[in-house]
Amino acid sequence: MPRQSRALTILLTRPLAQSERFAAALAGVTHMPVVISPLMETRFLPTTLPEGKFSAIVLTSESGAIAAGRMRDRLPARAWCVGDHTARVAGSLGFTATSAHGDAAALMALIRREEDRGPLLHLRGRDARGDVAETLTKGGIVTHTAVVYEQAERPLSPEAMTLVRSGQTLIVPLFSPRSARIFAQIARARPELWLAALSPAVGHELTGLGPRGLEIADTPDSDGMLLAVQRLIAAACSS
Repeated sequence: MPRQSRALTILLTRPLAQSERFAAALAGVTHMPVVISPLMETRFLPTTLPEGKFSAIVLTSESGAIAAGRMRDRLPARAWCVGDHTARVAGSLGFTATSAHGDAAALMALIRREEDRGPLLHLRGRDARGDVAETLTKGGIVTHTAVVYEQAERPLSPEAMTLVRSGQTLIVPLFSPRSARIFAQIARARPELWLAALSPAVGHELTGLGPRGLEIADTPDSDGMLLAVQRLIAAACSS
């Protein structure tokens, strides 16, 4: 555990449940104070599913898995999942879940490798990045889409806004391009930012802030982000 030589705070901006889970993981590696202020709130949407039978569902997020559980009796049992956590959530809700252990590209490769010929149903958010269904369909695996949730933008809490506007050193992990864009609009010209990004696409949204440090997670999951934050803590404490 790095020795802390300056005042540091970690700001978590994911939806509340995900932020609380990541805060619990952080507690195992650092005693730094953590402030939770979600920039987005998950809202599940009433959904009319496409007609027809599907061989499996495709899940690219925890929220998609939770939405699937809310309509379990209308869906096939098999679920192709982007990562381990999404697969665990889907499994706990009664699906036979298989994890791609990675990102959307790994998920599509898994589906092709397992020779699931479809048709498939991708349950996704309104602002999902990329188009898994279109890519799979063009590759010969017919995949339909249902938008089952949205991430509604929220303002930072007064406590979090005070931190952002102060001169205090902040470490901020950001898990999506959209949350990174929202945060970048709030934190312009902020000199003491140390940022962790889930992927290069997330990091791209943050470079304009000129952060003191920017770490890209080695793997696009919570474990990768935890390691990225630890590297930032070490760098910030030694600067």
